[in-house]
Amino acid sequence: MSGGRPAGRPDTEDLLIVGAGGFARETAQAVRDVVAADVAQGRPPRWRLAGHLDDDLSLHGRDVDGVPVLGGTEQVHRLWDARVVVCVGSPRDYAVRARLVRRLGLPVNRYATVVHPTAVVSDSSMLGVGSVLLAHVVLTAAVRIGSHVAVMPQVVLTHDDVVGDFATVASGVRLGGGVRLGRGAYVGAGSLVREYTSVGAWSLTGMGSTVLADVPPGEVWAGSPARRLRAAGGPALDELRADGEATGRWPETRMGSPVA
Repeated sequence: MSGGRPAGRPDTEDLLIVGAGGFARETAQAVRDVVAADVAQGRPPRWRLAGHLDDDLSLHGRDVDGVPVLGGTEQVHRLWDARVVVCVGSPRDYAVRARLVRRLGLPVNRYATVVHPTAVVSDSSMLGVGSVLLAHVVLTAAVRIGSHVAVMPQVVLTHDDVVGDFATVASGVRLGGGVRLGRGAYVGAGSLVREYTSVGAWSLTGMGSTVLADVPPGEVWAGSPARRLRAAGGPALDELRADGEATGRWPETRMGSPVA
């Protein structure tokens, strides 16, 4: 199971959450729950929640659900000894997490991985750095999740699923076995994805969709069964083009470096 404390690190580490919106607040609560579970089991707390960083000036100096907003995102470079998790994004702009990670330019070892204590992660599954698993997520067998992935509450990922970097899996999603979610894909709340199908890089499925066929990269699908509605929004298509330029090919799922 991932989320363990790397060798040589202190028992309790400061943690910065980049963002102060809904996902960031949910992650802050997950961190509190991790700390409470550690204390209840007689372990040193894994994290000390240092605060949020957000570029919204109106939030600076305020508390969000009791957690201070310390300043803008560039403060990660001043607070160099704290671990970081980037918790931004929405269906309106689900590419923002990738842009922000790229802009911050932090080394991989600065990023934390947050796993809620009620999540079930099999020993055969792998989870990349910077990713967040919220309450009651289940990874059954040999699931591979990339870096900076957001997995919302009550998601079930079954055997051999592969989730690319920067993907978002919204609450209540169920993936059949062998599903592949491309880099930056967004799977809307309550979606069902048939076994051995794929949702392409930087594509989005609408809430409650039933995905029975492969979704190509850079498209929006919705319905039951899901059908193509339109091309993805500009920010997602920009990321898709950038991935193609970087690799010299139309992008498929690309994984980050998993942590054991």
